[in-house]
Amino acid sequence: MIDPGKLYNKLTSEGLDFFAGVPDSLLKDFCAYIEDHSSNNVIAANEGNAVGLAAGHYLATGRPGVVYMQNSGIGNAVNPLISLVDEDVYKIPVLLIVGWRGEPGLKDEPQHVKQGKLTLPLIECLGIGYSIIDESSNIDETWIKAEKRLKDNKPYALIVKKGSFVPYKLKKIKPDISEMNKEKALEIVVEQLEKESLIVSTTGKLSRELFELREKREETHNRDFLTVGSMGHTSQIALGAALGNPGKNVYCFDGDGSVLMHMGSLPVNASKKAANFKHIVFNNGAHDSVGGQPTVAGSVILSDIAKASGIEKSMQVKTENELKKAVIRMVEGDLDFLEILVKKGARPDLGRPTIPPSEAKENFMESM
Repeated sequence: MIDPGKLYNKLTSEGLDFFAGVPDSLLKDFCAYIEDHSSNNVIAANEGNAVGLAAGHYLATGRPGVVYMQNSGIGNAVNPLISLVDEDVYKIPVLLIVGWRGEPGLKDEPQHVKQGKLTLPLIECLGIGYSIIDESSNIDETWIKAEKRLKDNKPYALIVKKGSFVPYKLKKIKPDISEMNKEKALEIVVEQLEKESLIVSTTGKLSRELFELREKREETHNRDFLTVGSMGHTSQIALGAALGNPGKNVYCFDGDGSVLMHMGSLPVNASKKAANFKHIVFNNGAHDSVGGQPTVAGSVILSDIAKASGIEKSMQVKTENELKKAVIRMVEGDLDFLEILVKKGARPDLGRPTIPPSEAKENFMESM
């Protein structure tokens, strides 16, 4: 297996000492090592932003930047990859490090299957040279291939297979921004909502926790749409559903990383003034599902940003008592955006939804 420190030291010794990206579960050991050891690491809002950051770094220093992401993030990065750094435009070298979820032949979650099949064809379609990295890869030999492309002012990608890195645990762990447990907060919210309400929940552990909470309470899953992919788009799915059926309240259960990824959705949500659309953000200040790397949401007030975006009835809570009162206000129509500060972490035995996405969609549509 590859020592994350060896790859990091190889890159920095070759002058690639600027890192930007969105953490990924397959890259979590490498991402954690970067976070602990680099003073030039930007955990970006989304992968396209990360490519832009690397391009700006190159313009200032003449040295390529390193952009890390899950393969699902290639979609966010396509625009700057083909209209900014491409050899037919500005010819800016960038080293991409991409976690290969859904690799053909390996079992993975449904949202990764198509992306896994298309990862290599998509990289090839973009005209980006690449090497496939696994536990037996030789970093020095791989660098020779990457260096040639980078010196020609072209992007190059390292496509990383599952299990490639030696485990590394993040040491620079920021303090929790709240003492409230996320699953407990979720339970409080669900208890207060109307039984006929509909929920659209975000990518990651929050949807898994909602699924298990329904099981625990012996309740139907039919009123929940668990967004297993499409990170950052949850509130737009929920808004679309709310606009399509004004007679039902639609609650968006979101995460801080998701909100940050496409924050432009907030003023759009405000502009539609849909009284039946309610936005609840569980903010733990971390990318909890992929290693616990921090987000900037731990040091900003998302409810104030929502208010500045035009969502006037917004507030932040960090205790169970405050949360109960706030959810009641939301049900009564006196609150449209609620930011809940919670602790990082989740149960190690947290399961996954057992209902196939297509079946869950049909059930939700019937409830809608």
